[in-house]
Amino acid sequence: MDSASAYDTAFWLTTGAIAVLLMLSAFFSGSETALTAASRGKLRAQADRGSKGAEVALEVTEDNERLIGAVLLGNNVVNILSASLATALLTRLFGDSGVALATLVMTALVLIFSEVLPKTWAITKPETAAAFVARPIRLVVIVLSPIVALVRLIVRLFLMIFGVRTDPDSHILSLREEIAGALALGHSEGAVQKEDRDRLLGALDLSDRTVEEVMRHRSKIEMIDLDAAPDAILSAVLASPHSRLPLYRGERDNVLGVIHAKDLLRAVDKTLRGGDGTLSALRDLDILAVAMKPYFVPETTPLDEQMREFLKRRSHFALVVDEYGDLRGLITLEDILEEIVGQIADEFDIDAEHQIKQGDNGAILVDGAMTIRDLNRATDWSLPDDEANTIAGLVIHEAQMIPTEGQVFSFHGFRFEVISRKENRLTRLKIRPL
Repeated sequence: MDSASAYDTAFWLTTGAIAVLLMLSAFFSGSETALTAASRGKLRAQADRGSKGAEVALEVTEDNERLIGAVLLGNNVVNILSASLATALLTRLFGDSGVALATLVMTALVLIFSEVLPKTWAITKPETAAAFVARPIRLVVIVLSPIVALVRLIVRLFLMIFGVRTDPDSHILSLREEIAGALALGHSEGAVQKEDRDRLLGALDLSDRTVEEVMRHRSKIEMIDLDAAPDAILSAVLASPHSRLPLYRGERDNVLGVIHAKDLLRAVDKTLRGGDGTLSALRDLDILAVAMKPYFVPETTPLDEQMREFLKRRSHFALVVDEYGDLRGLITLEDILEEIVGQIADEFDIDAEHQIKQGDNGAILVDGAMTIRDLNRATDWSLPDDEANTIAGLVIHEAQMIPTEGQVFSFHGFRFEVISRKENRLTRLKIRPL
């Protein structure tokens, strides 16, 4: 074939069509990367600032399966069409060797100009790129939606054959994991401080944690016996580091009220001023009349729900009961806030943060009643808290027995040694990473 007839109008039209198809391929490749890599949180922020492109991008990415189907369909059509035209063109010029040449040339062109280049641009600034391509992509999705719907149906049928079921709303359920992963990544790269990470993860975890996991166990609750003399009750309240104390009569499960130290002191002051000014005037003081009614909550209540109830009731103190109505412990608003901000201490708090002491060879000594969550926070470990709330509970669960002093166990990559035991409680443990 002479050169004049080879480079005729058909040649230039075919070459131009290949160039246009390569540009369309680049557009589809870049759009796919931009719209899948863009953060919906950042797009929402841009949309709130008035960006119409970001708003359209949010709309388009609502249904990722439909979006990906339309983009891949368009991309494959233009890639196959461009390869077919290139094969026909080069076969006309070079004969049978044109097939191999077309494969090499189109592979290079598609790889460089239709894949790597647009995707590199899109991944550099995904939100900007997503806002830029959102409008034309929305049009493509609308035009190709009938074909995409048919493709989706076929895909789901094949997946069902292999026992895989798709959930179009799964991205909503994975939002918390995405945030937690971003915080963990930011901390590992030094962009997020450990304290900030712990506070944010603590706030995220409130809905997954229950009152039972953070409450003060009944064995550690200071309670006042209503059958005691009023002056003895006054002394006990003043000696306690707590401002609110439950009142019981007979059995400790029989809680009749909660006394606030300030309310009691007001009543005592009023009684003394109206009497002879001596402690004998307190004999007729009705402590229960001064107390607040007890507020009971189930042990299975989620922490975020309980915090809302505290704020709604303008109360900071609740007694925790199990499904049978038996007293299990107590919880305060401060206990819930400590799950977010860490330990809150004042001048009246007993220093419980001697719960951790540094030992030798990288070991630490911990109070058995310390929660696994608090230990993980303090040490950056990842001991599981699915089966137990406290360190002692974890050891008992794994050992399937109540260990004796000196016994040693190894599990979850740590060595646990029982240092001391009081009755059936493990009071002190030594833990060392293996």
